[in-house]
Amino acid sequence: MILAGDIGGTKTNLALYEIKQNQPILVIKEQFSSKNYDSLMQIIKEFHIKNGTPLIEAVCIGIAGPIIEQRCKTTNLPWHINASEIMDFFNTRKVRLLNDLEATAYGMSYLKEEEFVELNPNAKKQKGNIAVIAAGTGLGEAILYWDGVSYTPIGTEGGHSDFAPTTKKEDELLLWLRKKYPSHVSVERVASGMGISNIYDFLVSSNFAKEPSKILNMSEGMDKGAMISKCALEDKDILCQETLKLFMEVYGSEAGNLALKSFSLGGVFIGGGIAPKLLTILKEEYFYNRFISKGRFESLLKTIPLKVSLNQETALLGAVRFAFDKLS
Repeated sequence: MILAGDIGGTKTNLALYEIKQNQPILVIKEQFSSKNYDSLMQIIKEFHIKNGTPLIEAVCIGIAGPIIEQRCKTTNLPWHINASEIMDFFNTRKVRLLNDLEATAYGMSYLKEEEFVELNPNAKKQKGNIAVIAAGTGLGEAILYWDGVSYTPIGTEGGHSDFAPTTKKEDELLLWLRKKYPSHVSVERVASGMGISNIYDFLVSSNFAKEPSKILNMSEGMDKGAMISKCALEDKDILCQETLKLFMEVYGSEAGNLALKSFSLGGVFIGGGIAPKLLTILKEEYFYNRFISKGRFESLLKTIPLKVSLNQETALLGAVRFAFDKLS
């Protein structure tokens, strides 16, 4: 039996798999609201008691945060996670903590072609490194390193690198963000769920357009980013549409940066919860044009596959496949 997990700032997914015919088969899966718990171990124990989990051979958990010596202080949760605690609880040494995008990247290599949407009409199918970028609660980035035979996932914290504006409006956005985040403005502050809200507030402060009543009258606790997207897609609100346009431009620019830094000739895969929900806007020119807009390397970027993953559980898939391939 394998226990796999995907830990994010908003939700935690745990799933139990049984090995049948040399393949991991899902037995049970549960989702938990991360902020309702004080620790991952609290969730694991609840899952264990509720489901009476049998002998666990291996555990692999993808976590939104930096993994250092199999320990993690989560970025968007007040949790400290230690692999040794999980080892002791399940009495197994086969436990691995992965960065959530490292797990997502590994899962991407197991997706079927029909689980992707290609955004680059001129893409060339070629072997090479693959970059993975995923905007959700935060911004995750990872690399699948191609050694000529197989792929190895490499986790990063690239979403916390500097936000680099490339237009006059983005220059103004950066100045506005520096007042809100005086110590450091990362690209995650723009290209993420929180980024959509930040961009919207910036446009409001610059008197771009009148705010829609649906957002002005939102109840406390509602997802502002989701409401902005809804107003843009369904109501065609000009302020919300401009918000998503600017979001897509920054997101596309960062995807191009990652492609250059990882030399990802094998493709750039877009994961996370936002992309499938905003697929119609993602297919427009904003993201792609900024992805390829890299001066002397524009011609190279025009050949790189640019795919959106439609599978919302790629990190969980990556965790169980890593456990099965590397630990069991």
